[in-house]
Amino acid sequence: MQLDPAQASPLEVYQYLVGIVTPRPIAWVTTLSAQGVVNLAPFSFFNLFGANPPIVVFSPTLRRDGSKKDTLRNLEHLGECVIHAATASLAEKVNLSSKEVPPEESEVALTGLTTVASVKVRPPRLVESPTALECVVRQILSFGRGPIAPNLVIAEVVMIHVAEGVLLEGGGGVDPRRLQTVARLGGNFWCRTTDLFELPRP
Repeated sequence: MQLDPAQASPLEVYQYLVGIVTPRPIAWVTTLSAQGVVNLAPFSFFNLFGANPPIVVFSPTLRRDGSKKDTLRNLEHLGECVIHAATASLAEKVNLSSKEVPPEESEVALTGLTTVASVKVRPPRLVESPTALECVVRQILSFGRGPIAPNLVIAEVVMIHVAEGVLLEGGGGVDPRRLQTVARLGGNFWCRTTDLFELPRP
């Protein structure tokens, strides 16, 4: 089977790509609208791209009707966000927060979650998530137009929050067995980071 993206519909290309590029970590992002409404949304086009300075990248694609998502509009307005870990215990709420609601409504209320003030950015962070990265947007790169067109948000992490309960004993970082993040696969499939194995670097 071969698929030429130039000859296929954006939705068809999307369906194959998200089934191939797996697992995809989830950026669970809080932003703040111009009217002060806290938006919460998950994005599986996400990853870490460096530590000096600490840079993360995620993509709030355009909706299937070609319009901008609330997260993108909020980032264009304020340029700040908080990215949380999407964990197995919160997976249902992560999924629920992907529901499209009017801009004047908050997905935080929809999911029954709670927020607390951040330290260096204006959008609040989620109390329930064991990790949070306060971020300042450095650049937004837009590619293409229409359904599922990508908008690459390049953000610098300016504050890191980690709950004591997910740290490695004796220090040295986060214990993946305790954090237990989830990731997206193709279609409605998700996975958990609980089937772990170790390989020493050569």
